[in-house]
Amino acid sequence: MSILTCPNCGAKNRVDPTKARQTTPVCGRCHEPLPPDAVGPSGAVDASRPVELTDATFAAFVQTAPVPVLVDCWAGWCGPCRMLAPTIDQLAAESGGRYLVAKLDTDANQRTAGALGISALPTLLIFKGGRVVDKVEGIAPKPVLAARLAAVR
Repeated sequence: MSILTCPNCGAKNRVDPTKARQTTPVCGRCHEPLPPDAVGPSGAVDASRPVELTDATFAAFVQTAPVPVLVDCWAGWCGPCRMLAPTIDQLAAESGGRYLVAKLDTDANQRTAGALGISALPTLLIFKGGRVVDKVEGIAPKPVLAARLAAVR
């Protein structure tokens, strides 16, 4: 058994990793599905891959994260967003648990995008303790993004 924090309500959930790979686990408190792409082999958040956030999961995820969170605000029609996607995946793979990487589809999650004041794509936000501490609009090279993440720790 592993403990997985619900990104929606913050409740701690015991998850059997073998069952989590077969079915989508749900939170025992709010009954929202726990993000399947966030459940790694141990049942914990897999820091080596970006976590897909939604309007329902965004706030709890960034507020309860024990490390800084890089959020990639993107849209499927955005060419620069698609160009930046491999860099975002590489940053997640290289995070080593020092930070988490998440993605927010602004078309599918307009409430959160509006609350964040997203006016350009791609927009990268770095959260620490649930608050935005840095913002990058447009494409930035991986070394620049890595340096900005390192400065937040």
